[in-house]
Amino acid sequence: MTTTEESPARPALTPLRQARERFLTGRPLPDGVPDEIVAAWRRARFFGVRHDLTEPSEPPPPARSALLTAARPVLERLAPALASGQSSLVLTDERLRVLWSAGSGPGDEKCHDLSEQEVGHNSAALALRTRRRAEVHGPEHFLDLWQDVSAVSVPVLAPENGQVLGTVTVACGLCTGCTPHPGAALAEATATAVEAELLARSRTTERVLLDAFQRAAARPGAAVVALDGKNRLLSDAAAGMLSPGAVAVLERTAAANGSGRDDTDPSEAYDPCEPVGASESTRTSEPYGLSEPARPSEPYDSARHRNGSVAFDLELPDGTGTAHVTPVRHEGAVIGVVAVVEPPADEAVRPHAQHPRVALAGRSVPWRHATAKAAELARSREPLLLTGERGTGKTSLARELLRARGDLDPVVVDAAEGPVDEPGIWATALASDHALLLRHAERLAQADVAALNSLLDERPDAPLLLTFTPGTPPGPCLQRLLDTLAARSVTLPALRERPDDIRELLPELAPKPVPGRPPLTWTLDALRALERHPWPGNITELAHLVRALAEHRQVAGPVRRTELPDLVREGPATRQLSPMELAERTAILESLRSHGGNKARAAAALGIARATLYRKLRGYSL
Repeated sequence: MTTTEESPARPALTPLRQARERFLTGRPLPDGVPDEIVAAWRRARFFGVRHDLTEPSEPPPPARSALLTAARPVLERLAPALASGQSSLVLTDERLRVLWSAGSGPGDEKCHDLSEQEVGHNSAALALRTRRRAEVHGPEHFLDLWQDVSAVSVPVLAPENGQVLGTVTVACGLCTGCTPHPGAALAEATATAVEAELLARSRTTERVLLDAFQRAAARPGAAVVALDGKNRLLSDAAAGMLSPGAVAVLERTAAANGSGRDDTDPSEAYDPCEPVGASESTRTSEPYGLSEPARPSEPYDSARHRNGSVAFDLELPDGTGTAHVTPVRHEGAVIGVVAVVEPPADEAVRPHAQHPRVALAGRSVPWRHATAKAAELARSREPLLLTGERGTGKTSLARELLRARGDLDPVVVDAAEGPVDEPGIWATALASDHALLLRHAERLAQADVAALNSLLDERPDAPLLLTFTPGTPPGPCLQRLLDTLAARSVTLPALRERPDDIRELLPELAPKPVPGRPPLTWTLDALRALERHPWPGNITELAHLVRALAEHRQVAGPVRRTELPDLVREGPATRQLSPMELAERTAILESLRSHGGNKARAAAALGIARATLYRKLRGYSL
């Protein structure tokens, strides 16, 4: 649900109107114009938006989406009340394409796209970016036709994962000095009602998918996966058998074959790359809710199966085996797929199933995005760069990626152990078709970096996997190496940026319990303390804590908060950030990493002034 917050004090509109005129005519701006508004005007000019736009672009309306299907009953109840007023109500999707609008108001030219690239600064674009209620009044807009309009927008969030699915906007004539916007309550109530409809619908379809999964997984040892674009269910056998690349293929297949789509009116319900749930299972009799039985040995044809009309077989990468994929239907629509995976006839268990899965543990948005991208890039044996803070799991993920694609005997070189005296070992390893894992590339001597650059010049497709921990500014030779690998690099998030993953990491990090001793468990209070700790050492620090507790505890039962180290038990000294602040802080950190710590470039990429960035850095103690 969205949260109502007090609107901040707004600048006086008359001076702001004068400042806008000066901006449009290229004259210097007066003091006191908010940095955020100036940055928004500059973005509009950068995108080539005409301030005197009179005929908004009219692209073909987007296909009817799951958001519109859920929102329509709510919106149609409100439409009659808007017909006689001087305000309008607009629903957009996550790309700010207008899905529905009603009512009328000043400047209402029925725009079909509210993105900043099309119309410049507006409340819907601001609400989408900040994930909170946003207001834009009169001259804050870039377009001339909205100079007498005040608008308020509220993001619509997916009930399962908080992903922004779209926005609700209420626009009316210019209202000076009104705080909050007079339509704020209507926008909040509409967004809340739409989110409730989405929740009710998602629970029903998730239940159908779960039933289909449980019945398909009833056979002992069956490797079953069920996906719908936002949830992923795996049996124990599937979790041990499937490589990251195979899971990524199944997720793409579920999206391409109608997951979240209606046969007569296809539309994407959710982004299949968003975080997905996991489940283990064992349960009852035969498949239920499936559109038709799987057909053995049927080749995959993406065009034929795009609407999810029939079952088919799909060969998985990495020698995993064959997946018998069957669409799951509910009320005439394909809501997901169930895949039963059969291993190759000559291989009952995948080699990497015997290894710990710490590298893959986690369901948070940052972690799922990073590992999915890494798995996709690692499918080819071209160079891959994994970056991130110390202890974020770069080496563990690198080894898992190598195992998944069959490189079971890579040559491992660790630059942190001292100078690499024989750089020729790299060429020798690559000449024998062995993959090379180079750890701590930031510790390489300049001569070794030069040798590695020369090697990549000769063999740009070398099966090389590097880990890099940002720190001091790299020298020119190392910077050239990083630039070469930039297109095939993945940044792993810090543990403080993915606290939701701690509960999944704990059992993976705990040592195997000794006979007669129960596995390590945790009280809710202890878990909350672990999730609030900033973990400067990331997963490595958490692993040391878990092992120490497992080896030295003298009491039975779940670990209590009082058993944790002082720094973890007492929590961080700074205040706890809100979800929006955490998202903003993550965006700032990512921009700084992408631009090598250059604050001016990071601020420009974020669309804010440098002074604003410095203020936020101080506020977040960065």
